Amino acid sequence: MGELELEKSHLKDTVDFITMEIEHKSITLEEEKIKVLEARKEMWDNGVHFTQDFDKLSDLNQSLMAMGACEMQYQSNQKQIEQYKRMLGTPYFGRFDFIQGGEDKDQIHVGIKNIIDDQSYYMWVYDWRAPICSVFYQYGLGKVSYEAPDGTIQGEITLKRQYKILAGDLKYYADCNTQINDEMLLHVLSQNTSSKMRNIVETIQKEQDAIIRDVENELVIVQGVAGSGKTSVALHRIAFLLYQGVNQSLTSNNMLILSPNDIFSEYISQVLPELGEENVCQITFDTVVDDLIGNRLKIESKMEFLDYRVQNETTSEFNTRKIGIAFKSSRDFKILLDRFISYYIKNYIPFQDVYYDGETITSKTLLKNQLLSNKIKVPLLKKLKRIRATIMKEIKRLEKIRLESIQNFVITRGGSEFHEKAMSRLLLYKRFQVLNGQIKAFTQVDYLEVYKTLFKDSDLWYRLSKGLSLPEEIEEIIKETYQNLEKDYITCEDASALLFIKLNLEGSDMFYDIKHVVIDEAQDYNYLEYEIFKMLFKESRFTIVGDVNQAIDEKRAELSWYKPIEQILDKKKSTRLFLNKGYRCSYGIGLFSQKILTTHEEHESLERESEEPVYYSKKSYEAIDEAIVKQIKNCQDRGYESIAILCKCSRETDKAYESIIRLSSKIGIKKVENTGTIGTGVVILPIYLAKGLEFDAVIIYNGSDEIYFTELDRKLLYIASTRALHQLTMYYTGDRSRYLPEGYEGKIDIKISS
Repeated sequence: MGELELEKSHLKDTVDFITMEIEHKSITLEEEKIKVLEARKEMWDNGVHFTQDFDKLSDLNQSLMAMGACEMQYQSNQKQIEQYKRMLGTPYFGRFDFIQGGEDKDQIHVGIKNIIDDQSYYMWVYDWRAPICSVFYQYGLGKVSYEAPDGTIQGEITLKRQYKILAGDLKYYADCNTQINDEMLLHVLSQNTSSKMRNIVETIQKEQDAIIRDVENELVIVQGVAGSGKTSVALHRIAFLLYQGVNQSLTSNNMLILSPNDIFSEYISQVLPELGEENVCQITFDTVVDDLIGNRLKIESKMEFLDYRVQNETTSEFNTRKIGIAFKSSRDFKILLDRFISYYIKNYIPFQDVYYDGETITSKTLLKNQLLSNKIKVPLLKKLKRIRATIMKEIKRLEKIRLESIQNFVITRGGSEFHEKAMSRLLLYKRFQVLNGQIKAFTQVDYLEVYKTLFKDSDLWYRLSKGLSLPEEIEEIIKETYQNLEKDYITCEDASALLFIKLNLEGSDMFYDIKHVVIDEAQDYNYLEYEIFKMLFKESRFTIVGDVNQAIDEKRAELSWYKPIEQILDKKKSTRLFLNKGYRCSYGIGLFSQKILTTHEEHESLERESEEPVYYSKKSYEAIDEAIVKQIKNCQDRGYESIAILCKCSRETDKAYESIIRLSSKIGIKKVENTGTIGTGVVILPIYLAKGLEFDAVIIYNGSDEIYFTELDRKLLYIASTRALHQLTMYYTGDRSRYLPEGYEGKIDIKISS
């Protein structure tokens, strides 16, 4: 039998085994369902129906435990059946032949999940996350080693093979002598993108695998060029850590992804289920802000701020705020806030001597000393709450004594002074109420009022900022901030500062059960926000991925964005890793996008050929709209399923959308805003919302120098161009943007293919 026939035979045997397992487990599932229903009925018939049946509570508890065990087994089998059904179409995607010592050769087939015969213990398929499967991603033919629970295992790979299997049918296979075969990778990348991010488990590269399988470091920071698979690697890392963490009871409930926006969260939502894992919690920074301080204030979201900034970057109106943003995002401002909090605690808490019915409970000096002797760092409000509880306990003790003395007094006088007794108790109650109000005055602190206090007096700034670098416009920044606060309006940058104040004063257990946090688009968070992450996720490990070239704040991009993160999070073991090879864009588009940048960092593009990017000069916006309609039809004729028109801001997006649908409503174009799904088809959206997404074809709307001329605009053009897999087209009026390279001018208008 030839090699191809052997492969097809093994695939058929594997599919037959999975089919048989599905049938067997489906029968078992029905039996377990009956058991669950019977257990529920029995518990109802024989269980406790009324709270007075205390003698039966023990029996009820046992019934509940038994029923819980049945339901868990039922759910486990149901989940396994669903996984087997998903694997029927593609049971495995790789194989390597492994010889350990003098033992016989083992054929290791690599797939999404383990498939094992419970009777013979034969492994039909190994989970890609299993220790032995690391050699599939890390090595070619020859001597290899991997880390297993029992130590380092050494052996030899004599064959390494990749498969393309669809609907249980072997389309082809390819042998590879090194790492993942470029031919297979190119085949995957040449296909159209989908409406949701797909898993990359079949084509994980060596450098990506090293990040995914890192279990030593508490902090993993990844700087990756656009299209290098940063997000995919982070998601596969979550799946791997869940696999590794089974014995440590690590579940999806202990993992969290901090996404740049809700659109991105929706876009990546299918990857973990494809890998056989439940989705983990996904939140945005705006969600955190809203949950913690959004119930009483009008807060500018990050997306609103980005849109405002893109539209107003060069206006005089924005200039002062821009300087304020830079300062409020800095380490100096964090130091100033720390100093202010300490100063506030020492000077603004209105402690008073506490008396009750003429007796001293405590003095303000003693109270202040108690507060300031914070050897174990406890948030201010928790400390004040303890102080209040101690005072109230003493007052209640004295109240009890006074009431007993009143009662004894009335008894000794024959009980005829009932009215006098009632009046005495009422007087004590009123004293207690007044005293309770006085105590609340110095044991409750409003974080918003605290932040306002900082901006009431500019002299306070100068006293607290000794040795720090303040911008020349600080007076104007202070005044403008205070005016906003008085209106209960919070800008994006002040939301971070206010949240920092609140967490320092009150603490937070909002994410007490989170053990691992993934932060995506990490370059767009500032110094203060990472301080916030440190407080919110106190005991968590971190995987942080970003790209300096996609930083919206160009000043932050000039720095090594990851160095302050290491200092702030201060983990015992951390590592920085780099992904310098882009896989999303074709070679021509990748080269084009690099020419937009001024940096000359190491960057590789996969040798995947496609159309060269092209510009078209137009005399008017109307001409641009007409050309885009033609281009969309051309893309659709060529089989592209996802086409994006990228605009600079929401205002341009709205205008372009209205113009294009007036020309041709049949296109079915969808305008994407801050929430919702991308889907396939034609979409139009601002560039900043497209970060992390990818499309078969991208059309940049009016890339003229009048529109794109700042350093921020350079970043926007880079982000826009790196969203395209196969085709990148741009139209402009007047002069082309100064950041767009020469040599890509189109000679004629695009024609609709017949």
